[in-house]
Amino acid sequence: MMEKEIYFAWYRLRGLGLVCLCSFVFFFGAYLANQRSMAVSGPAGAQTMPIDCVEREDNKLALSFDVTDGSGSVETLLNLLGQYGVKATFFVTERWMDAYPEETKRIVDEGHDLASRGTDRESMTRQTDAKTRKLLRAAREKAEALTGTQMRLFRAPYGEYDRGLLGAAAAEGFLPVRWSVDSEDWKDYGAESIVKRVTEHRNLGAGAIIRMHGGASQTAHALETIITDLREQGYELAPVSQLME
Repeated sequence: MMEKEIYFAWYRLRGLGLVCLCSFVFFFGAYLANQRSMAVSGPAGAQTMPIDCVEREDNKLALSFDVTDGSGSVETLLNLLGQYGVKATFFVTERWMDAYPEETKRIVDEGHDLASRGTDRESMTRQTDAKTRKLLRAAREKAEALTGTQMRLFRAPYGEYDRGLLGAAAAEGFLPVRWSVDSEDWKDYGAESIVKRVTEHRNLGAGAIIRMHGGASQTAHALETIITDLREQGYELAPVSQLME
């Protein structure tokens, strides 16, 4: 009889142990999910994650250029884009606009997106909210003073975002953008490598956002082939803002 009672007692304890284990797994999972949500959340209505690509039913995709150094390459890129009737998005820094006001105006005058990359090439994560908003505001005000247009798109230097930066960008009226196809033109492996990287990329498709650089030495040499190849594949090239319409 004692044996039987001991068996049932052990059985009940085992069942209780399983219940406790399941409860722990459930609540620990919920805790992790909540922590992840907190890591990317911002003010109410904020874009909580940067946009890498856009879901579209047509074949539009976007060419974008990060611009921080020099003006010669940008002028060449603008000439090529104009030659092929392509509109793109230029993410520029406040310092670049300050150094090259005429090129900044030309970007807007020729119908391209003028978008923000902050003040300079330094990372904008792990800053105070006040400082981040000040940096974002400075770039927007510079663009407005030079061109009369107001920036709405923002790409963080190196594509690095954290909760504070996303919240500050939303508070300043910016939509955070990253990319889904990286040309890796900054590695300077040559024009052929850039073309292959873009036109054969696994993420290439409708709604893709292609990232290139205005100051990379081989980008301009690759651009013409990239445009013609993408069109042959049936894609329509548009600025990021149009991709989001």
